[in-house]
Amino acid sequence: MKTVAIIPAGGSGKRMQEYLSKQYLLLDGIPVLVHTLRIFQKSPEIHEVFLIVPENDIAFALQHIVEKNGISKVSRILKGGRERQDSVRSGINALEDEHHIVIIHDGVRPFITEEILHAVISEAFKERAVTVGVPVKDTVKTVDDNGWVAETLDRNRLWLIQTPQAFTRDIIQKAYEDAYKDHYYGTDDASLVERIGINVKVIHGSYDNIKITTKNDLVLAEVLIKRLKKGMQ
Repeated sequence: MKTVAIIPAGGSGKRMQEYLSKQYLLLDGIPVLVHTLRIFQKSPEIHEVFLIVPENDIAFALQHIVEKNGISKVSRILKGGRERQDSVRSGINALEDEHHIVIIHDGVRPFITEEILHAVISEAFKERAVTVGVPVKDTVKTVDDNGWVAETLDRNRLWLIQTPQAFTRDIIQKAYEDAYKDHYYGTDDASLVERIGINVKVIHGSYDNIKITTKNDLVLAEVLIKRLKKGMQ
């Protein structure tokens, strides 16, 4: 039985108003995507990585991301789709019987730790469907169309959901099959699993596990990586 990671990295640079797609922007002189892939490369629990990129980027990703940086666990580079869910589906469709645990992680979340990755995989073997997240710190309110507060939600029960998310192959394949049959697009992979009646376990992630989608995120990422490097000295 193998554990495979599906890494969707099909974003553009539109939110950052950059020519280069966000996954290729440099963080401490190295592409964001490389930082992410190195965690999976280093983990002894990950056997393969399916990297999903825009079709026109496949050759670039192979040469400048995978080969140049020695990411040998990337066994397939697959073309992405219009939405993130379409991109992940490319990876789901490439799964084989030998794959037991399937990890799905955003290519632009470079601060995932080996400890969190280990915890997600371990829980997936027991619970079959797992995601990481962090408790909400701020008060959260629902607001009506006119800007009036409709309800103040119980903060103690609210979590911000991140990736990685991990599932047994049969569950995630069934979830994606049903979603596409019903023309349903969810906000994350766990939501597709939830809608087929499978409970999803939430475990603690990290507030540092940010998703880099804006220039402000990239600025914060530079601060985080400097702090990490300082801690290693």
